[in-house]
Amino acid sequence: MATETTIALPVLGEPTQAAIIGPENGRTVYVETYGCQMNVSDSEIVMGVLHANGYRPVDSADDADVILLNTCAIRDNAEKKIHDRLDALKWQKRHNRDLVVGVLGCMAERLRTSLLEKKLVDIVVGPDEYRKVPELVETALSGSKGIAVKLSRVETYDDIQPLRTEGISAWMSIMRGCDKFCTFCVVPFTRGRERSRALQSVVDEAKQLWDAGFREVTLLGQNVNSYRDDVSGYDFADLLAATARAVPQMRIRYTTSHPQDMSDKLIDTMAEHDNICKYIHLPIQSGSNRVLQLMNRTYTVEHYMQRMERIRAAMPLVAMSTDIIAGFCTETEDDHQRTLDVMRAVRYDGAYMFAYSPRENTKAWKMGDDVPDEVKSRRLQEIVDLQQTIAAEINATEVGRIHDVLVEGPSKRNASEWRGRSDTNKTVIFPHDETADYIVGDTIRTRITRSTSATLFGERVTT
Repeated sequence: MATETTIALPVLGEPTQAAIIGPENGRTVYVETYGCQMNVSDSEIVMGVLHANGYRPVDSADDADVILLNTCAIRDNAEKKIHDRLDALKWQKRHNRDLVVGVLGCMAERLRTSLLEKKLVDIVVGPDEYRKVPELVETALSGSKGIAVKLSRVETYDDIQPLRTEGISAWMSIMRGCDKFCTFCVVPFTRGRERSRALQSVVDEAKQLWDAGFREVTLLGQNVNSYRDDVSGYDFADLLAATARAVPQMRIRYTTSHPQDMSDKLIDTMAEHDNICKYIHLPIQSGSNRVLQLMNRTYTVEHYMQRMERIRAAMPLVAMSTDIIAGFCTETEDDHQRTLDVMRAVRYDGAYMFAYSPRENTKAWKMGDDVPDEVKSRRLQEIVDLQQTIAAEINATEVGRIHDVLVEGPSKRNASEWRGRSDTNKTVIFPHDETADYIVGDTIRTRITRSTSATLFGERVTT
């Protein structure tokens, strides 16, 4: 008799396991996900493919017949984590010669056959070849290593049913690849060129998610606002509006955007629909036009700031976040100060901040990594310190305001408190007891009583 198993994904950034419900073939699989939200979505696609072939997930590598690492290659540190993890798996391999270990995703695409040279690794599968995972696992179980890393111009997995975790928030990939070719980025080489799903397939999946109990969906792509349905000609604003109308009670988010493609139409669409969250992640990367040109970002600081003005005019209470790279090739102290100036002018609610990490095969690799590590570290710390100050100041202004908070469940630090997220993507902590008349997935009105740079604290408003 077939059994059912459901395993929840832990917090993004830690190794995660995809969920599965369905028949089994007697083999168990453990999937660890590293990196971005797209990788979480990809792991759910992989588990969807494996589910069709009867694999059952387990929540420990020790209990698995197959261990798959879904990897990130965006920075050197991300790849180091995978090498360290592979070293740690040598014990399992020694004690279970039939164990299959696979490397999936961007690192698999970038390093390819060199990964197979490690005795431990049995299969290597790139982001466009996940349909072949069951076949390659079977081949590995027979004693032969396998690799599938061909990039595709058409693969979107729109006919694959991802196996998602229990919960209320879902990631949904609407497009794959990137055509921007920023000089520091490996994504066009590891994920291929841009291609988009049909608008109707995205809308239909959003409806299915609502019916399945999900209350929030994040539309994913390397550059979502370059989405285009080639048959109908619909753009991302059209897709966002169609999804908002199809599931009017579901919260809709998206990531990531590119400043060049942040159109007035998209901004107005966000402002028009209440269920499209008023939160935008718009990477600036650097506040220096000279550095932006070296990065091939295709916009200027002036253009970026004009987009900021247009966004805030349409949505005064919008929350903004960004990506910033410290110490890019040839970055001077003046370039660095210009980045700090942009941060002070925009006043981001949050930021992902990194020291530049050169990646082979990118154009920036040939420019040379000429900013000393100690300078990178100092500049990065200045960026982090400024962002924490700004975020604390912004969050302090939230005290006294009332937010509609989507309830996510218990707080990790205190069992008597629960957590949720505001429309503007801020974490809100509030008291909870067993007499509460709300459950996970409900939206409650919460008045903010205090704040830190990262978190809001509040109390429920019942009148």
